[in-house]
This record gives sequence, structure tokens and C-alpha cells, in this order.
Amino acid sequence: MILGILGLQGDFYAHKKMGEKLGIETIIVRSPEDFEKIDGLIIPGGESTTITKLLSRYNLIKSLKKFHKEGKPIFGTCAGMILLAKKIDNHPDQFSFGFIDISVKRNAYGRQIESFEEDVSIPIIGKNPFRTVFIRAPKISRMGKSVESLAKHNSDHILAREGNILVGSFHPELTEDTRIYEYFLEMVKRTKP
Repeated sequence: MILGILGLQGDFYAHKKMGEKLGIETIIVRSPEDFEKIDGLIIPGGESTTITKLLSRYNLIKSLKKFHKEGKPIFGTCAGMILLAKKIDNHPDQFSFGFIDISVKRNAYGRQIESFEEDVSIPIIGKNPFRTVFIRAPKISRMGKSVESLAKHNSDHILAREGNILVGSFHPELTEDTRIYEYFLEMVKRTKP
């Protein structure tokens, strides 16, 4: 199994490190050919508009759509969640793939200075709370009927799944806790022939 991390912007090396910590072969994805090598993809946080421009510049949009059509799992964190959403409430003209039936609001938790961390219960990964790191994080404002909420912060859904798409508002790569990666890798294993 090979895990790909979209390496255009954001802290993609921190995600790579988490995969390696779990003993998984992990590559940075920067070309259409890289999609042929991987079984699952993580789209990291960063700035969603910038990532979109870079996806276009490096001719990766078509490859990413094909990867999704093949049923391969994709995990989007923070800006990655924005890119995978069906609709962006406060930037309706921004490009997104629409791979998961959610609407999101960009920077919903405030500016960089208002970043925070909090322990959150995520039952699918175990009883112990998970330390979530929110940095200019988006909020899920609407979820389609086939989308499953996996975790909440107060009343906000912060981790959700629809089929082979997993999204989170926070940055799991900024902790030492690998449990969300383990959950995603199980998704990848189930789709691998």
C-alpha cells in the first residue's frame, strides 16, 4: 500500500511523517503520474485558493477526478476539506471538487490569531479524546443524507465521511496521535485489490 500526500502547499511533510510513523510507504504527489502509484490520498491544509491554482498549473485536476472515480479513498484536512466539499458558503465562486455532499464556511473559527486546540471525543478511533488543532478552520454548515458525522466540537461537525471521502476541519498532522491516520488507512486497505 502506498499513501500519497498532495505536495503543493501546506504542511504536507507532517502528513508524510505520520504515514511513515505507521510504517506505510508514503510519497509526495506533484504530477499526474504520481496518482498511478498511490492507493489513497491526503489533501492537506493550507490556503484553498492557492492549492486550486497550483492544481490547475500542474495539470492535476483531471488526475484527481479520475482517482476519485476509481473509488480510491481521499482524506481532506482543513483546506483539503474545502476542496472536497460540494459547496463553499462564503465563497460560492471558488472551485471545489464536490466529492462529498457538504457545504462549508471558510475561516469559520476566525483568523490565525484565534487558532486553538481542544480535546474531542471521536468514538470511531477509540475512547480516549483526540487533541484537535484548529487554524483558520472551516466549519461544515450542511451535510447531505449519506454523509456520516464522526465527531463534533460543541455543535459543529468537524469530522465526516461519505463513502471513500473523509474530511476534517482540524490538523491531525500537528499532533503525535496517529489514530485518524490508522482509520483512513483502513479505508484504503478495504479498497485495495
